[in-house]
Amino acid sequence: MARPSRDGTWALVAVALAVLLAGVVLALVLVPPRPSKAPEPPKPIDRALRYDPVDYAALPGWAADDHSLALQAFLQSCRAFEKQPAERPVGPGPVGTMADWTPLCAEARSLAAGGIDERTARAFFEDRFQPLALTLGPERQGFLTGYYEPVLAGSRVRTERFDVPLYGPPPDLVTVDLGAFRADLDGERITGRVEDGRLRPMPDRGAIDRGALAQRDLEIVWLDDPVEAFFLHIQGSGRIQLRDGSVLRVGYAARNGHAYRSVGRELLARGLLAPGQASAPGIKAWLRDHPDQAAALMAENPSYIFFRVVEELADRSVGPIGALGVPLTPERSLAVDRTHLPLGAPVYLDASYPAPQTHEARPLRRLMMAQDVGGAIRGALRGDVFWGTGPKAAEIAGHMMHEARFYLLVPKTVASGAMAAM
Repeated sequence: MARPSRDGTWALVAVALAVLLAGVVLALVLVPPRPSKAPEPPKPIDRALRYDPVDYAALPGWAADDHSLALQAFLQSCRAFEKQPAERPVGPGPVGTMADWTPLCAEARSLAAGGIDERTARAFFEDRFQPLALTLGPERQGFLTGYYEPVLAGSRVRTERFDVPLYGPPPDLVTVDLGAFRADLDGERITGRVEDGRLRPMPDRGAIDRGALAQRDLEIVWLDDPVEAFFLHIQGSGRIQLRDGSVLRVGYAARNGHAYRSVGRELLARGLLAPGQASAPGIKAWLRDHPDQAAALMAENPSYIFFRVVEELADRSVGPIGALGVPLTPERSLAVDRTHLPLGAPVYLDASYPAPQTHEARPLRRLMMAQDVGGAIRGALRGDVFWGTGPKAAEIAGHMMHEARFYLLVPKTVASGAMAAM
């Protein structure tokens, strides 16, 4: 689910002044908010990030994974790849262009047409892709969390019970492509609104919760719990069970442009939660136990998500739409920092996850697809596993905070470029 990405806020003042130079220039670079984005052009390679080629035998648990499920998720990535120009880079780093990947998509689709078995799927990845162990300076281990699609009660109209709004994007919200001003900011965007010819910040979470956007007919649905609404913003999408029994799918449409700030870290910094308690359930419990302080604490995260009704997801078996623009696959889709890892690419994880109920650490050694982003997902060795929909997914995701090793799989035809970049 397409969740907030970084703003390049250090360039805000320069960009805002540049926007004022000419209304024509402004019109050329303002782009409307979109619910999902194609892979961005690559950034310069992070020289601290190493891509070390390894054999498949070096991937812990590789042979035990179900590669047929991974291949199905890869075909979702292919839907995005095949819509892009052949010369477009797949993403950051030396991973090639769409022309390097689309032949693999055609081969994968041909295999799927005949029915995918585990052995054939495994051979496809081993024959066509080179695993690259990712290291960042001296760091080999990264950090892995989880997210899910919540199911919440809601109403199309405001009532005494349902009085917490989910807003659609304001019509005056604009996104400026910073790359139109400076080449080194290619792919960076900043969000705000134009007021009296000037680019101004959108209201932050606290202001919006106090009514800054009220009475503008932006509400798409009403919820009955401000804490659950807050966490829906973090997850980026959800299913709303309406009073007539129907289900409304909502997903990320835009954000207000303010940087994401973790309320869990804020609780830890204030000594209000002990280390190990700042999981999603722990944070929710604190907010519910301190209703007089909850609104102020949630406002410490100024980032605010605007939603849209996802009409194209009438099939309840289909996952929410991620930043790549394709449906997410439970337990196979991964949110990453797209400034370091290419959206759509296979990423093998050597990590752990919390078992349901006991929360005992169990091995998570699985081939994932980088198909989403997240406001808290920053850095090359950082990932967020999509666990699916409902209470079980919420339990696993809420307690997932584990170290992980990341292995990026790239086409063998371009692997030599990755090695040369080391």
